[in-house]
Amino acid sequence: MFEFDRDTILSVKETLDEARERGLMIATAESCTGGLLAAALTAVAGSSTVFERGFITYSNAAKQELLGVAEATLAAHGAVSEQTAREMAEGALRHSTADMAVAITGIAGPGGGSEEKPVGLVHFACAARDGETIALMKQFGDIGRDDVRYQAMLTALDLLRLQMSENYPPAVA
Repeated sequence: MFEFDRDTILSVKETLDEARERGLMIATAESCTGGLLAAALTAVAGSSTVFERGFITYSNAAKQELLGVAEATLAAHGAVSEQTAREMAEGALRHSTADMAVAITGIAGPGGGSEEKPVGLVHFACAARDGETIALMKQFGDIGRDDVRYQAMLTALDLLRLQMSENYPPAVA
């Protein structure tokens, strides 16, 4: 069984607590992380009050069928692009009852990279039902498949907290 380190669990708890305080549900749409973010979110007891569902859409066909990513987007920009990440996050919202959805798509390696899209390139997007979609790109470098995936998961948690702070003020007691 995979275990997350103490700092990761604290980050996950912080994210879940913020969402719970605001009365928000979260969905995930993951490609290169293969469900690692959903696993981290559900590693914490009580996460079902906040985590609505996760989509693992590793293939382009899955991105299209489960999230509604446009074939034209994939053809023009590729699976690893800001445009695809945005459509993944917005599609996760459309296909769930979540208030926010975060998407991750990238090249974890060790192969599969190119000069234009090197190993370690990851695009993120976080969509809010009542707000804008935030996009972010990170280049982690060729640090190893597991480390790229893990850093992408941590970045997605940060992006969820940023989206909450920008679009969902804390509930008034």
